[in-house]
Amino acid sequence: MNMSIEEKLGVDKYLVDENNAHIEIDNAHSDIQEKMKLVNACPAGLYKLSDDGTLSFDYAGCLECGTCRILSMGKVVSKWEFPLGTMGIEYRLG
Repeated sequence: MNMSIEEKLGVDKYLVDENNAHIEIDNAHSDIQEKMKLVNACPAGLYKLSDDGTLSFDYAGCLECGTCRILSMGKVVSKWEFPLGTMGIEYRLG
């Protein structure tokens, strides 16, 4: 049985630490190209750019892959850590 990426991700479990965002963004950063890197590269599609240039991000669905950390740490991404123990994503299919 072949499963799509979306189907595989749909069975994963997320334990979200509501009191501690493990990734934070700096919306004061004004470089739209830098923000678009995150919008285009996030495999979970968690970065969204509004018409006014404001970037939004929902860490609750984060795959913890580190793509945004590598692309934009110290620029748009102001904080990137792994979630606290027992929190974050639990992969169910590899």
